[in-house]
Amino acid sequence: MKVTATSVAALAVGAVAAPSKTTPRDASQVAAACTSAVSLDAKSNVFSKYTLHPNTFYRSEVEKAVAQMSDASLAASAAKVADVGSFLWLDSIANIAKFDAAVADLPCANILGLVIYDLPGRDCAAKASNGELKYNELSRYKAEYIDPIVTKIKANPNSAFALLIEPDSLPNLVTNADLSTCQESKTAYEEGVAYALKSLNLPNVVMYIDAGHGGWLGWDANLKPGAEELAKVFKAAGSPSQVRGYATNIAGWNAWDESPGEFSDASDAKYNSCQNEKTYVTKFSAALSTAGFPNHAIVDTGRNAVTGLREEWGDWCNVNGAGFGVRPTSSTGSELADAFVWGKPGGESDGTSDTGATRYDSFCGKPDAYKPAPEAGEWNQAYFEMLLKNANPKF
Repeated sequence: MKVTATSVAALAVGAVAAPSKTTPRDASQVAAACTSAVSLDAKSNVFSKYTLHPNTFYRSEVEKAVAQMSDASLAASAAKVADVGSFLWLDSIANIAKFDAAVADLPCANILGLVIYDLPGRDCAAKASNGELKYNELSRYKAEYIDPIVTKIKANPNSAFALLIEPDSLPNLVTNADLSTCQESKTAYEEGVAYALKSLNLPNVVMYIDAGHGGWLGWDANLKPGAEELAKVFKAAGSPSQVRGYATNIAGWNAWDESPGEFSDASDAKYNSCQNEKTYVTKFSAALSTAGFPNHAIVDTGRNAVTGLREEWGDWCNVNGAGFGVRPTSSTGSELADAFVWGKPGGESDGTSDTGATRYDSFCGKPDAYKPAPEAGEWNQAYFEMLLKNANPKF
């Protein structure tokens, strides 16, 4: 198998499904908010002070899932998932409206995780989660998407925010530069992410840019160009002070410290020394430091409890047999890893298995993908129950 930067598409593309709309939690459950302005020091690990907030939208989805369960024991375990902190996806202009209810539910001790995910030409190397903006609609991204989010955050200075910036975007420019769709989106991706970083550089915000995972940018040939791409955009934004580093395992996932790694016996394993995510964080952070980019990470452990399930490392869609992993914590055992987080809401589909659907992606029809599966972002009750049953640690 070839392992050049432009040929890893079939192996390491990690499409991300956009989470769905839900009904917000009752505002009567609001905890005590901060009484003064929040100022986050992005040179330190904010997750050592703040708890990732169990946002009201995912809580609502989980509570509805519990109501559908006839097994009392399973339902009791499922109810505990609602209390796990996770990131809220602002994945369209319309879904910026989720912000208000989520902030209303935010206590002072918690930090609200938000995924910024609506670039023009979004998800240029896959179909399942293509976005609403065309590759040439950068002006709309700025004026109709980023600017309103900035306004909302500025209106809530007493709240803390952790922003995960544009999953799938910059890594695709590194490994999928041969695709016409990614070539068309290159300018919008780089300028769009730079605009987001510069505009969202607010005192109560800390930012992490998506950087795939060890099976994507962790290939020896991709580490340096991957780091340089992130640094290029960071510097184009004016090296914003509130950028802390990068996020991994959002678009596709890898085990944290499994050794030997899940794909260490593959014929091309010698070309990738990042066989687990801990090694990837160590090596990619070093490359980022050299390139001039902040080098601390957050790692999504929401779906990586079970390994040995995928035919190939890059199989990202509704992996059959997956389980909820380690709960969010700042105790990672690595100074470079700020926290384990739940970035992708478990139970929301990665993409439809309906081969006749417009957004059908072949990865969602592979033998190791769970079927049937609804459109990206829609709730999959059976998949949620599978994640729960396979959770490690158990709920």
